[in-house]
Amino acid sequence: MQLDQDSDARRALLEAVFGSGRELSTAAVMFHTKLSELRGLSATEGKAIEILLRFGPMTAGEFGQHSGLAPASVTGLMQRLETKGIARRVKHDEDKRKVLIELIGDQVTAATPYFVDFMSGLSGLLEAYSDDELRVIADYSSRAAEIQKNAAARLGELPG
Repeated sequence: MQLDQDSDARRALLEAVFGSGRELSTAAVMFHTKLSELRGLSATEGKAIEILLRFGPMTAGEFGQHSGLAPASVTGLMQRLETKGIARRVKHDEDKRKVLIELIGDQVTAATPYFVDFMSGLSGLLEAYSDDELRVIADYSSRAAEIQKNAAARLGELPG
């Protein structure tokens, strides 16, 4: 009897985690879509800026690895960012055969006003957690993101 109750409680807890994960994912997509629209960008362009901010200038191939986008999609995306004056292609310092994609201007300053309210709310939320709980949250978030990136990379392998 106790095992069934334990497994029912575990199943309910797992459903709650999966449900809250879906809710967070949807909220993140909607927030970044709205943020990008306010800046005159598509959601993909907005996230491309975030990738370039996080990892710095990179080749189109490296961008594809970080984003999971196909080479043709990366090329089109970079052309749109160039047209909007957000990124440019430059020769690699050491290997002149390579071309890097780099951001133009201070994209952090341009986006900061849009994040003040959101980050303030998150900071307040995180204050309620102990250091050990924050380590678990950070570990889960990082590992879940890696699983999702890997799943996205395999999407192209599925029969359409």
